[in-house]
Amino acid sequence: MIKKVLIANRGEIAIRIIRACKELNIKTVAVYSEADKHALHVGLADEAVCIGPASSSKSYLNIKNIIEASCLLNVDAIHPGFGFLSENSKFAKICEETNITFIGPPYKIIDTMGNKSEARKTMKNAGVPITPGSEGNVDTLMEALEIAEKIEYPIMLKAKSGGGGKEIRLVKNAEELKKVYDIVKTEAKISFNDEKIYIEKFVENPRHIEIQILADKQGNVVHLGERDCSVQRRNQKIIEESPSEFLTSKLRNQMGAIAVKAAKSVGYINTGKIEFLMNKNKNFYFMEMNTRLQVEHPVTEMVTDVDVVKEQIKIANGEKLSFKQSDIKFRGHSIECRINAENPKKNFLPSPGKIEELHIPGGKDVRVDTALYTGYTIPHNYDSMIAKLIVHDKTRLEAINKMKRALSELVIDGIDTNIEFLLEILNNTDFVKSNYDTSFVEKLLM
Repeated sequence: MIKKVLIANRGEIAIRIIRACKELNIKTVAVYSEADKHALHVGLADEAVCIGPASSSKSYLNIKNIIEASCLLNVDAIHPGFGFLSENSKFAKICEETNITFIGPPYKIIDTMGNKSEARKTMKNAGVPITPGSEGNVDTLMEALEIAEKIEYPIMLKAKSGGGGKEIRLVKNAEELKKVYDIVKTEAKISFNDEKIYIEKFVENPRHIEIQILADKQGNVVHLGERDCSVQRRNQKIIEESPSEFLTSKLRNQMGAIAVKAAKSVGYINTGKIEFLMNKNKNFYFMEMNTRLQVEHPVTEMVTDVDVVKEQIKIANGEKLSFKQSDIKFRGHSIECRINAENPKKNFLPSPGKIEELHIPGGKDVRVDTALYTGYTIPHNYDSMIAKLIVHDKTRLEAINKMKRALSELVIDGIDTNIEFLLEILNNTDFVKSNYDTSFVEKLLM
């Protein structure tokens, strides 16, 4: 029985998990770096412990310190949130070995699906459509050139252990491939301590569609519909929405069924998502699976009325899903904007600093997930996302209008943010008409 949870994360997601635990009458332990000693999640948790210096590698990625803190404070479970150790199979395995429940899938599944080339093979064997590409890792330039010629350019070079849109390189011809092959391997080694890469055919101007799933330990799997995450810059999402107006009901049901089948094929447990790329002809291909809670989970919660974080904890506690697929109903439309501490006019230069004034928007079906407060100093050591603004309404157009209103009310003085840039997107005619793909933001910035 889970009675105390340590949250191995920081910022808004740590607060989101603390709130879910408190509503389930579960005690919480916050961990924090020296840079985060005044962070909001530290004050909201029942207990808090410092796990190291500001550097992520010495604090939020420090498995030894986190496990020691967990044992010292007698926690029953660890929730990793997203990022940091959330998809680290070694961490999940150590939790299991120390009799601490890891609120996520078993480490073997994280291993399988975290290895992107292995995940492609697994999904192909399960009958999930995948883009043409290498059967596994590509170990030599000669092999890469042969595969690229066979599937035809453009192609994508991807890190085997990658994720979150990092270490992906578009290659348009053989000369480019010769120039960047070793560079991509080096970048993969630096980012993921694994230089192995693989090749996929590049799907030009696709929509990025992902399906949210929940799976319990009894073998029950349901999907919670799709999210359209095509508004992104350099493979990093900016705006997400659910449902996608690009999908028909038939296609939505088909993709949902395939996602459920994929999850069952690997014995998946807890929450996760299957990501697809969809071309202009609405043909879709498996891209990857995230074996963790997603940044954009709130839009799914808005349209399904399912609390994904609470369900994660219940599943980890051995509870059976309390609903079937037929119970999941989709209502209205939800949009999420990621609020970043950055200056879009200066090539999105990060903007850490002190919050001089803060005003959070409100109103019906307006939600703000953040760890900000007036007087708080945003450290420079971590990701620039400082809040998520989520709205819900009956139609997409009404949701867009509500989001614009909410963004205009959001005041974060003392630092630069991307609020005006988000409003520019929301006012764009093509966005309003849902006439966009993953190239939308880059074209907007030209």
